[in-house]
Amino acid sequence: MSEICIFAGTTEGRRLTEFLAGQPVKVCACVATEYGETLLPPADNLEVRAGRLDGAGMAELFNARRFDAVIDATHPFATVASETIAAACQAAGVEYLRLNRDGDGADGEAVAVDSIQGAADFLAQNPGAALLATGSKELQPYAAVPDYRERFYPRVLPMPSSLEACAAAGFPPAHIIAMQGPFTVEMNVATLKAIGAKWLVTKASGRSGGFDEKLEAARQAGARCIVIGQPEQRPGLDYAGVVRWLTERYGLKPARAVSVVGIGMGSPDTLTFEADQALRAADCFIGAKRMLEAVARYGKPGYAEIAPQKIAACMDAHPEHRRFAVVMSGDSGFYSGTKKLLPLLEGDDVRVIPGLSSMQVLCARAHTSWDDVHAMSLHGRDGSAAPALRRYGKVFALMDGADAVKRVCADLIAAGMGEARVCVGERLSYPDEKLTRGTAGSLKDYECAPLSAILLEHPARRRPLPVGLPDEAFIRELGGEGTKAVPMTKSEVRALSIAKLRLTEDAVVYDVGAGTGSVSVEAALNCPEGRVYAVECREDAADLIGQNARRFGLRNLEVVRGMAPEALKDLPAPTHAFLGGTSGNMAGIIQAVLDKNPDARIVVNAVTLESVGEVAEAAKRFGFEDCEIVSVSLARSRRAGRYHLMTGLNPIYIAAMQRREEEHEDRT
Repeated sequence: MSEICIFAGTTEGRRLTEFLAGQPVKVCACVATEYGETLLPPADNLEVRAGRLDGAGMAELFNARRFDAVIDATHPFATVASETIAAACQAAGVEYLRLNRDGDGADGEAVAVDSIQGAADFLAQNPGAALLATGSKELQPYAAVPDYRERFYPRVLPMPSSLEACAAAGFPPAHIIAMQGPFTVEMNVATLKAIGAKWLVTKASGRSGGFDEKLEAARQAGARCIVIGQPEQRPGLDYAGVVRWLTERYGLKPARAVSVVGIGMGSPDTLTFEADQALRAADCFIGAKRMLEAVARYGKPGYAEIAPQKIAACMDAHPEHRRFAVVMSGDSGFYSGTKKLLPLLEGDDVRVIPGLSSMQVLCARAHTSWDDVHAMSLHGRDGSAAPALRRYGKVFALMDGADAVKRVCADLIAAGMGEARVCVGERLSYPDEKLTRGTAGSLKDYECAPLSAILLEHPARRRPLPVGLPDEAFIRELGGEGTKAVPMTKSEVRALSIAKLRLTEDAVVYDVGAGTGSVSVEAALNCPEGRVYAVECREDAADLIGQNARRFGLRNLEVVRGMAPEALKDLPAPTHAFLGGTSGNMAGIIQAVLDKNPDARIVVNAVTLESVGEVAEAAKRFGFEDCEIVSVSLARSRRAGRYHLMTGLNPIYIAAMQRREEEHEDRT
């Protein structure tokens, strides 16, 4: 087994040791103090050596152990230590790799000096209290400033040696801040304000050394930073580069912890405590650009990816991170990419953290419950809320685009629901949040913000399920003298045909010979997430189908003009097909359907015995093992004076065919 030595006394060194813990390599981690040893994780493949090593000690260790590689992760200001490690590696013939810290990123407001002596000289000429965040090893230059005991507050590690160094330099106990980092912006701000600091002295220690948090804290507290510039480092790789180098050379597969975090509406006010804790613990964030902007205050690296496959690939491409947070808008379980992402994270330690959804927030703003709301999304989808509102009476919808409210209201008005109550929530949770109420009729010209959601309510009444709708619900004539009614599948036969189709919510349905579109309409109402293609060769009938689709507010019903099977050529593969009229070409149409999807479920309505014969022949020809044919004879009552008589209708034959029938959970 390969063996690696890490000089691990820095943040990067500890992270690298954690990364290698449990991996198929032996690790010897060298730290200067016993305190540093306590910061490293226990692991079977990890040995920790505490105590400072000089050149002779390093040479003895390297010659005895013959490491495959030595990684120098010492502090960027520890130039002597780096030179000593490199020289000992060269003498022992061991491969040396320098882990370099990122640059300082100091802004123009900082005072730049080249040494601690330079910082002390500057403070001697500029009054004000100062937080000294440069460690305990070089305190003597500060002690040369005449009033240092009253002005300066060294922040050092809580170790006896650090406290002894402060005492030796003459700092009073009340001015010594003994704390272990890392320090957040908030903690730095609190410290600066507590001592009334005008200055914060820091080394340009890079992001992992808490440098960014110091700069931001000084800005918030009204102090200025005095920055001691980094000395030139030996050639090497940054942390990510070293991890990739180790991963590729030794075939490592690091364990990953992934938090899928619902971050609410985007404002910090809607972030849960659990989500906040997960974001603070993460090494990096992955998500849509707007989501990354919402969590930018945490100061973590962010990768803009939306598609689940690309999110998973991004994790694979960044082995330097162990704790990922995938940030999702609203709630991770509400119209979220979480559903498709989770199967791609098998083998990872995954937590899913829910957040406040826009539906919860909008219903709260509207002072109504959401346990009786039907939720749907029109975000990036060509759908309509009208069928859902007709069925459920209370609907919430996600939307996008300035004309989203116009589209929703137009559908409701066309479906005869112009009096429906509408509540629009724009930029929920943000300072410019806006709530607008009205009816579909009054808001038909309303332009909304891109980040909007809508709550719809229709006057309460019992609504029948959209199966076997009354024949009178459909338009059958376009009008004009001599116009004949377009053929229509009667209500009872239509209900049984829809039942035999066994539609799913996301079904793709062909209605061939659609006539008035009554079957198409009922299929579209029962497949809110799917698509229905009404295929009709008669121009007047095709126009009529369009009118009936608009009457029911359906955007998932598309009229296809032409004769089947040619008209089916450019359509997507169907999951279901209903053949109401085939013009003598039943076999050709079934062949076209099966060419697109061999497992499509097909239902045929036949009136003549010849058509029934075609069905039987098609079942044999195309290998339908189970072809169910039902004969339906109906009679409807009609008034005759004081009496009602039953009038018989032509018998209808309903055939259902499918090569491989799926199992249904509700079947007993």
